[in-house]
Amino acid sequence: MANQADFERDAMQYAPQLYSAALRMTRNPADAEDVVQETFLKAYRAYDTFEAGTNLKAWLYRILTNTYINRYRKQQRRPSEVELGELQDIYLYRRLGEASGASVSAEEEVLDRFVDSDIKDALEGLPEHFRLPVILADVDGFSYKEIASILDIPIGTVMSRLHRGRKALQQKLWRLAEERGLAGPTQ
Repeated sequence: MANQADFERDAMQYAPQLYSAALRMTRNPADAEDVVQETFLKAYRAYDTFEAGTNLKAWLYRILTNTYINRYRKQQRRPSEVELGELQDIYLYRRLGEASGASVSAEEEVLDRFVDSDIKDALEGLPEHFRLPVILADVDGFSYKEIASILDIPIGTVMSRLHRGRKALQQKLWRLAEERGLAGPTQ
């Protein structure tokens, strides 16, 4: 059994990785921070049940994933809320940006337009049960066994979802390449 006094030394080293994973899951920095904070709180409270010598990173990711899923389900049951002040700030920021003529370099704009955002959009467009395994495997580098533990599903299900998720992602990106004339139509 692990000691809670060791929690900060052992677990906090994973904070940046957990935040990155939470950001990919939530797609919102504030929500990602909330999920990570809640994850660390839950992990700290349950740290005495963690078996020393086992995979702490996978244990924390499992808590993070469960926390995200629980928050996601809870949000699905609530109507969406938007603060009027936030909308005004976003509108003002965009208007000031347009008026100033300030922009990123043409190269950055092209790369953003054709690479990052397209891949992110394609990945985010995957159904949740495919997206999480793909992120955990291909972005975070977890093994099938670790993903099975994190998501609490059998390894065979992880392999199936990864295969189907990757295939769906490949098809989305291929269609995008065809639309942009970067690839010929499939035979």
